[in-house]
Amino acid sequence: MRNIQIFELSQGGSGAVADESMADFAADVAWAMGQGAHIERFGFAEQPDEFARNAVVEDFVERSGYDALPLALVDGELAVAGRHPTRSELARWAGLAQPIPAGGCCSGGHCG
Repeated sequence: MRNIQIFELSQGGSGAVADESMADFAADVAWAMGQGAHIERFGFAEQPDEFARNAVVEDFVERSGYDALPLALVDGELAVAGRHPTRSELARWAGLAQPIPAGGCCSGGHCG
């Protein structure tokens, strides 16, 4: 199983939109972990040492600044920056079955 690491400024949010976005992302992470994905989340406000320990993250922050977070690594390599990964991305990176969109069907209307 691949190792997915998310580096964020904070694991909290600021304002209603941020709170909703963070809640959605937390639900996506919980879903993926429930399917067997290995995901670690690190908030700079809560775990600054994890940022310093990781050369990829340290280099990224040095070049782009903390405002460019969040940053997602898959097996230590940069996968996405500037936004949280989607549920589909988490599933793909972890080798999980792709989630079916809410109210949707992935088989052209022939679900079952």
